[in-house]
Amino acid sequence: MPILRNIPLRHELKYFITPAEMRVLRGVLAPVMQRDPNGDENNEYHIRSLYFDTINDDALEEKVAGVGNRKKYRIRIYNFEDRLIKLECKSKYGDLISKQSVTIPRDLAEQLIAGDPEGLQRMRHPLFHDMFREMRTHLLRPAVIVDYVREAYIHPAEEVRVTFDKQLRTGLFSNDLFNKDIPTYPVFDTPVEILEVKYDHFLPSHIQAILSGITAQRSAISKYTWCRRYENKEF
Repeated sequence: MPILRNIPLRHELKYFITPAEMRVLRGVLAPVMQRDPNGDENNEYHIRSLYFDTINDDALEEKVAGVGNRKKYRIRIYNFEDRLIKLECKSKYGDLISKQSVTIPRDLAEQLIAGDPEGLQRMRHPLFHDMFREMRTHLLRPAVIVDYVREAYIHPAEEVRVTFDKQLRTGLFSNDLFNKDIPTYPVFDTPVEILEVKYDHFLPSHIQAILSGITAQRSAISKYTWCRRYENKEF
């Protein structure tokens, strides 16, 4: 997979942390970082993504195999609403990531969920062309719904984002993205949350010092893979 031109590459670090570690880290980060303006009074918002994969589950297989360069397509909504619907492609190049993201209307989202890519042909954004090609040539189709609650802190230096992604749940075999009442199931067997740290070129020293105090080990966490754990597949 070639590196996409004109799309910024960012660092992304992921950790499993316990709720107790999260509370301690939150208390240290809050005085030195800003709250995400998208959060509610508790600095939280809900994220639901419908991930797509090929007929051969290429995205899943490449993640499990540890392929260095890979990508995933998804449709994402916030707080179970359709006011903001994003079509995204997240690409990974070794330890770096990039993300293409474009807002789409609900009718186009529903067409894609139904497996119909024709509406993409009228759009100019390169992401639409890429997804049209993937749906036509590799039979890209909906694979799993991924739900979680995000608590985010930001810092303008190096566009740092530190997020706690909590209550990760899978929609199993449902593709009903806009139905907030579909059954979802927790994917972890023990109380654990996900810490993610994203930044451009380098992590500011004072934030690096804060994060160095946590005992959690860095891990190649994939919410998408975890949310497909109940399927009859070898992970």
